[in-house]
Amino acid sequence: MMKIGIVGTGMLGEAVGLHLLDVGYKITVFNRSKEKTEKLENKGALVVDSPKNVAENSELVIMVVKDANAVKDVVFGDCGILAGRHEGMCIADMSTINPNSTREISKKVTEDGIDYMEIPVMGGPNVAINGKLVIMASGKKEVFEKFKTIFESIADQSIYLGDTGTAHSIKLAMNLQIAMLALSLSEGITLTKKAGFDPEIFLKVLNSTYFKTGMSEGKAHKMINDSVKPTFTLANLKKDLDTINDAAESFDAELPMAKIARKIYADATDAGFGDIDYTGIISYIRKLSKE
Repeated sequence: MMKIGIVGTGMLGEAVGLHLLDVGYKITVFNRSKEKTEKLENKGALVVDSPKNVAENSELVIMVVKDANAVKDVVFGDCGILAGRHEGMCIADMSTINPNSTREISKKVTEDGIDYMEIPVMGGPNVAINGKLVIMASGKKEVFEKFKTIFESIADQSIYLGDTGTAHSIKLAMNLQIAMLALSLSEGITLTKKAGFDPEIFLKVLNSTYFKTGMSEGKAHKMINDSVKPTFTLANLKKDLDTINDAAESFDAELPMAKIARKIYADATDAGFGDIDYTGIISYIRKLSKE
């Protein structure tokens, strides 16, 4: 089996790593906060002191970090991934970043003789732990094929989308859907409750139509009681909405609803709701409604 490295072991990176260990891969991990590597170390992962050390021990280095600046830091820094580069190594970015940044980073990495892939995913740590993610991959097709077995270990579906920048563009479009659905459900639940009715009635009708979604069938019932366990924080979705709007501006795309969603999530984060699950936006909507 190929040796795999993970740089960034937050909720998603940790879950991906634990699953890879479960299916027999040897992995090397790095995270700035070492306490976030403890579960992985206890299960057999090698914990090292820098992204450079991860690269030295890995054929595929998966990054799961906050934003484009963090990607650049772990790739190009003094003790970054490229400092530990070797023949046959590939860097795969599972972060959610601007596709313009991806193209810039990929160009610099590949000019240095190292392969680069984008592999953002749909699904949180609750499905990553069982290898049930959906991977959206872009970059060179032959590199995708080389590491396809690993990608298929991580994900139920591993979809090759084309040239560099494609996967992160689609990922941003997908996360925009997530933000809008969470807002729509939050307002539907709040409207029903303020009208004096049990919002479960609203969900029963919604989920009997083709307007139903995985969110309305899965998380919405918990949203009613503010009991959703964080899998992707509200602050992280706010960060992605920033990226979505920045990318849209660079593409000369006018996305009025994305702008509104960005402000709502920013206001909710500023109001102290950033560390809860993104569907906790309902708590902010309730606060506005004085519920």
